[in-house]
Amino acid sequence: MHLTDYTDYALRVLMYLGSQGDRLVTIDEVARVHDISRNHLTKVVHRLGQAGYVSTVRGRTGGMRLGRRPDDIQIGAVVRLTEPDFTIVECFDETRNTCSLSASCVLKAVLGQATRNFLRELDGVTLATVLRTEEKPDAIVIHH
Repeated sequence: MHLTDYTDYALRVLMYLGSQGDRLVTIDEVARVHDISRNHLTKVVHRLGQAGYVSTVRGRTGGMRLGRRPDDIQIGAVVRLTEPDFTIVECFDETRNTCSLSASCVLKAVLGQATRNFLRELDGVTLATVLRTEEKPDAIVIHH
């Protein structure tokens, strides 16, 4: 499984905003801190704003901050929002599937279950959990 840069950037934006409290942060600041293209971040922030994860203030003294409490942001939901699809193998997409083994393939079922388990694990992690454990990554506690 591979998450796109778009998802990576979305998670970085949320983590950075979460670490800044209620302070307004600019896209340029996040771009500089994470060495990410401003143009890419603008698209990411726009999508996060549409979903209510980020709140923006326009104007010369504007910026962005979290639109929800860190406890209310599930990492799994953010990943689902930002990933284009979870078709990790061709046979998951019935319109493109050319595999002759697909009808009786046990591996397809196993990979499907693994994908569901992956997302379920992420659903048990909130932004607050990640922020509390940034300094101690071994201390992540997953809540189901």
